[in-house]
Amino acid sequence: MAGSGNSTRAIYFALGANFTIAVAKGVAAFFTGSSAMLAETVHSIADCANQGLLLLGLKQSRRAASPEYPLGYGKAIYFWSFLVAVMLFTVGGMFSLYEGVHKFQDPHPLEQWWWAVGVLVFAIVAEGISMRACLHEVNKARGERNLWQWFRESRQSELVVIFGEDLAALTGLCFALAAVVLSVVTGNPVWDAVGTVMIGVLLIVVAVLVAVEVKAMLIGQSMDPLRERELRAFVEARPEVLGIISLITLQLGSDAMVAVQARMREATHAPALAEQIDQVERAMKQAFPEVRWSFFEPDLSTRA
Repeated sequence: MAGSGNSTRAIYFALGANFTIAVAKGVAAFFTGSSAMLAETVHSIADCANQGLLLLGLKQSRRAASPEYPLGYGKAIYFWSFLVAVMLFTVGGMFSLYEGVHKFQDPHPLEQWWWAVGVLVFAIVAEGISMRACLHEVNKARGERNLWQWFRESRQSELVVIFGEDLAALTGLCFALAAVVLSVVTGNPVWDAVGTVMIGVLLIVVAVLVAVEVKAMLIGQSMDPLRERELRAFVEARPEVLGIISLITLQLGSDAMVAVQARMREATHAPALAEQIDQVERAMKQAFPEVRWSFFEPDLSTRA
């Protein structure tokens, strides 16, 4: 079912992988003096904090609706996801750029470089496992769309963030490994600085892309377009409905609100019309469990 990826599972996989990797990177950065390794250590620590914020956001988004928040707290996850994107930009990207520039100004050879290579290989494997778990959930949610289409259309902000983080982490690790190897092979520590800057640029680009998508969700987007098309087709196929005049959806975290204006088959007998509307709404919520609120307006203008 499109849009049904289990983001919590992906978050826990990423948290476990990043914590283990952060410890290993920190040890390697201490022994080697590599700025690329230091940047990667800070990146992994920031990712751990980010996953904690996403878990907090998911918990808050599940709070029950109240008179003050009649549509619930579902959009809370969008706020925390946006905050994660900001942290990825500042703590991850800007710090890496700072370290890279500093390394260019004061380059020094790597010490005990084999620590860095061993840890980076281990980190690539661990991050690959986390990325595989994330992609498993993404593939359940994206349907027949490619990854870029899913990224642009998804309404699961936490899964979008985890995907972006994992992709940036795995690519950044490859940059760091290449930087360390080139520094050792050429004897030129400038390569370590180049790798650090590349990691910083990568994190900033990913953070901006994630922030743009989450900002749209914060403002208020419809359901996942693929899911909305399925919903429209379902309502149009109901025997009680002659045709849809308008269908508006609003995604609110894991829940959705739907407003439908439709021409109904029964248009003269009020109790029968009300029963038909109830039947359509019950069937819609059963087939689309994310629909928590529905507003159905029958149009009788063509039935003079």
